[in-house]
Amino acid sequence: MRPINLSILISGSGTNMEALLQAIREEGIPARVIQVISSDPTAYGLVRAKKHGIPVRVLPNRQQADNGTAGVDETLLRWLQESGTELVILAGYLKKIPDVVLQAYPNRIMNIHPSLIPAFSGPGWYGCKVHEAAWQRGVKVSGATVHFVNEEMDGGPIILQQTVMLEDKDSPEAIRQKVLAVEHRLLPRAVSLFAAGKLQVTGRRVTLLEEVNEE
Repeated sequence: MRPINLSILISGSGTNMEALLQAIREEGIPARVIQVISSDPTAYGLVRAKKHGIPVRVLPNRQQADNGTAGVDETLLRWLQESGTELVILAGYLKKIPDVVLQAYPNRIMNIHPSLIPAFSGPGWYGCKVHEAAWQRGVKVSGATVHFVNEEMDGGPIILQQTVMLEDKDSPEAIRQKVLAVEHRLLPRAVSLFAAGKLQVTGRRVTLLEEVNEE
């Protein structure tokens, strides 16, 4: 099976990216990361990518780009298309994906979110904010979600979810660590299913074809 070409978009430390790279190497997922694109020039994920010999790029800000925001959007789309990207992975990417990219990659952009969508999701919900809110609300179960990206923030078709049981003693940081461990397993699994052609999208529902075949 020919490996699919992945572009990973990051804004921070890149731990999910690192977990995905490890899974590709150790589990034989038919995928290869052809570039890492960051919205932040100081993101530590860029250092991680360079250690793996992966080409990195940093998006210009609106002030640096010709034609402002539209120029940034066009730059991202051009980098994805010129590199032969087949699947876009958002691994802690904190910018909204522009419409021109959504239209070019329908159901080919995956995001990992640190909650069980639709809980603690949507505009403004990311990172530690999610875990702090979960702690304050006193939820007993949290988890992670991998979904395809569409024009609605965290509203695309859900691919995989996995729960995490929480204890009363868990701090927001403890919740974060528990959920992050799940994220590191869930994202590679979703990429593996996509690469194998085992994800079927109908409206807002994703069917895992391997489960259908096993029945």
